[in-house]
Amino acid sequence: MAKKAMVERERKRQRLVEKYAAKRAALKEIINDESKPMEERFRASLKLAKLPRNSSATRLHNRCQLTGRPHAYYRKLKVSRIALRDLGSNGQAPGLVKSSW
Repeated sequence: MAKKAMVERERKRQRLVEKYAAKRAALKEIINDESKPMEERFRASLKLAKLPRNSSATRLHNRCQLTGRPHAYYRKLKVSRIALRDLGSNGQAPGLVKSSW
């Protein structure tokens, strides 16, 4: 099980990303628009820099929903390899064959 603080930190980042997504997209649209004056684009980039760093989607890290483990994460299932093996051994994951050796 991952530290609860790390899992909560990741949840906080997720909430910030969702909160600021529209604002970040609008500012990036202004910055990338070549037809706008340079001063307006520069002001938009300053506003973008003032937003919280954790509101950027690149700061997110995938974590297992069951254990919070950050490594060996299956995107499609949203669980780690260890949690997936446990689910398969208990017969809770459809389509997985139990295995032990």
